[in-house]
Amino acid sequence: MKYIVFILFTVMTNAAAQLMLKQGMMTLGPISFEGVNPIVKLLQIVFSPWVFFGLCTFVISMASHLYVLSKVELSFAYPFLSLAYVAVAIFAYFVFREDLNAWRVAGIAFICLGTILIAQGGSGLAEAASSPDPIKTSGVAR
Repeated sequence: MKYIVFILFTVMTNAAAQLMLKQGMMTLGPISFEGVNPIVKLLQIVFSPWVFFGLCTFVISMASHLYVLSKVELSFAYPFLSLAYVAVAIFAYFVFREDLNAWRVAGIAFICLGTILIAQGGSGLAEAASSPDPIKTSGVAR
């Protein structure tokens, strides 16, 4: 649980990136590649402010996730990323006035419950990677 702050930072930056990308695409409006060079259009999209900052935030999120993966088990850290669904749904409700109906709330509850169960299921520490191999240290060849 020592690295939970980094895990939650990864989750929140991932969710923030999604919200920025949505804002960017709402600002740009519907995309059409008709009568335009697709590469130029993609560059226009990527370098529009909200999309660009969303992509940059994804890079920060990925760097944080890589740090987390160097410290804890993948089977512990990865399921926490599902909390980004929860954060996005809640923030999208308030920021973009998206629907948050009973089915979505039930799904959010199940995601939260599952994440709690995973968190309780083990320490998450990558102890195997840092502890010496007993066979190698005993002098016995494999």
